[in-house]
Amino acid sequence: MARTREFDIDQAVDRALDLFWRRGYAVTSLQDLLKELSIGSGSFYAAFGSKEELYLRALERYTTLQGGSLQKIFEETAELRPAIRLMLSSMIEADLADPTRGCLVVNASTQCGGQPAAADRVNTAIRQVESLLAGVLEQAQVRGELSPEKDPRQLARFLTTFIQGIRVIGRARMGRQFVDDALTTAMRALD
Repeated sequence: MARTREFDIDQAVDRALDLFWRRGYAVTSLQDLLKELSIGSGSFYAAFGSKEELYLRALERYTTLQGGSLQKIFEETAELRPAIRLMLSSMIEADLADPTRGCLVVNASTQCGGQPAAADRVNTAIRQVESLLAGVLEQAQVRGELSPEKDPRQLARFLTTFIQGIRVIGRARMGRQFVDDALTTAMRALD
């Protein structure tokens, strides 16, 4: 008879996410995960299969949470420019408050190049942000908040690239003036 699992899978994924986010994939050992999750190796393998599978689940959880946060900003802020500024500013503030963490998607893209599944997850996350932004920009264009000469898809790709770049700059600790200047220039793309 199989033993009953004595830990909450979702909580375990959240704890692993935090550990991977703080330490990085390569530096986080199986022993680190077992200690953080307070489980044995048999339970770990039964629940997650491997360190890489748990990492992919943690990355999926992170992108789901981040995507929900972005969606909420656009649902709660009616006008385009304040919503875009709020979205970008919130990322900048998070990076200024804790530059060592950065963005888990950016971290994964720079740390897991040799892992096709992680690279696919990063690609999917970036495409989701692009798609969300393109939809928001298309709606703003219909409302007359964005010039008809602007291409919403191209602008969404620029903003998605800017987001990834600003997250890297946050990890590099370039400082408030640097990121504020970049934000001012990025906002002009909406004019």
